[in-house]
Amino acid sequence: MAFQLGDDDVRSMDEMNLIPLIDIMLVLMIIFLLTATVLNPTVPLDLPETSAALNETPPEAIQVSIDEDAGIFWDSDPISMEELETRLQQQGATGKNPAVQLRADKEGKYDTVAQVLAAASNAGLTKIAFVNE
Repeated sequence: MAFQLGDDDVRSMDEMNLIPLIDIMLVLMIIFLLTATVLNPTVPLDLPETSAALNETPPEAIQVSIDEDAGIFWDSDPISMEELETRLQQQGATGKNPAVQLRADKEGKYDTVAQVLAAASNAGLTKIAFVNE
C-alpha cells in the first residue's frame, strides 16, 4: 500500500498570480493620491496690486489702519482695541452707517484684522472696504 498526495496528472503551479498584487497597488495609489491632496489644502497667494481708478472717499468715512506690528490707528492716531470698539459703537449709534475703510499692512497679523472686522460688525457698521494700492 503506497501513500499518494495528489493526482499524477496535476502539474505544479509554474506562474505567480499577479492580479491580487495589482489590486493592492491600485488601492495604495488611490490612497496616496487622496492623502497628498488633503495634506496641502492651502493655496499660496501673492495678491496683486489693482489698477482700478480710485473712488472718491465718502464724506463720512472712518479710516482704520493696522500696521505690521498689530498696531491699530484711527485716522493717524494710535488707539487700543477697546478704544476702537468704543468709537465704532458711537459711530454705529448715530444711525448714519458710515463707511469703514480698513487699511492693513500685508505683513500684518490676520488676527488683528479679524478682530477689527468683528468690532465693526458688532457696532452695526456694514459698509467695510479694504484699501489697497
